[in-house]
Amino acid sequence: MACPYFMPTQKLPGNAWLHPARLPLGGGWSGQCCAPGHEGAEPSDDDLRELCNMGYAAACSRLPQQRGCDAVRFAVAQDRGSRLLLSFVCETGHRPAEHGSLEYDASLGRWMSSHPDPRIQKMAECYVESYLLRRIPSAPGASLSPNA
Repeated sequence: MACPYFMPTQKLPGNAWLHPARLPLGGGWSGQCCAPGHEGAEPSDDDLRELCNMGYAAACSRLPQQRGCDAVRFAVAQDRGSRLLLSFVCETGHRPAEHGSLEYDASLGRWMSSHPDPRIQKMAECYVESYLLRRIPSAPGASLSPNA
């Protein structure tokens, strides 16, 4: 359940967490804050570890009082080889506020359906990247781009 105001930019080494694959985005990420008034702020290492990558960041000084959701969850609903159906849930007060599905075609390296919110879409991309790296551990440099 990543913070909905977190814009992940780069995968972090897994040694900051005991089980990085269990993190909401499938691993730890560095990034920037997108909370109103704090756009582009770079969270501290502690904030990344305890708040941004985890969601429900009530202790975060940048988190707006009025917000659409508190955390975002992702899960692979179906893995059809080259096509992944991803489910997402945006939570408010530990309850679903929004949910839906996104579809990614790994063979084409593109999204067949995407989320209109660029923050949530970027989180989905990070989640899928982490998933593909775990699913195909022998593929060096596995990424969302077919030409990478």
